[in-house]
Amino acid sequence: MTTKTMPVSSARLWTATEVAEYLRVSRSWVYERAARGDLPHLRFGGHLRFDPAEVVEYARGGSESDAGAVIPLRRGDR
Repeated sequence: MTTKTMPVSSARLWTATEVAEYLRVSRSWVYERAARGDLPHLRFGGHLRFDPAEVVEYARGGSESDAGAVIPLRRGDR
């Protein structure tokens, strides 16, 4: 299996599939977090797009003000 490297500084927006690959989670996890408002996203009609820089910040724990915040796992999140 080949792993793709996506440049974070890219000017284009990522799809849910690309976010899932970057975070190494399922697409349904990405959609769920976006729907809850946890994962920053843009909506174009029925399509979600993600700013790569915001996804990286999310993965690193968000802004400095909430860095170190604990995100509890539910049973289905393992």
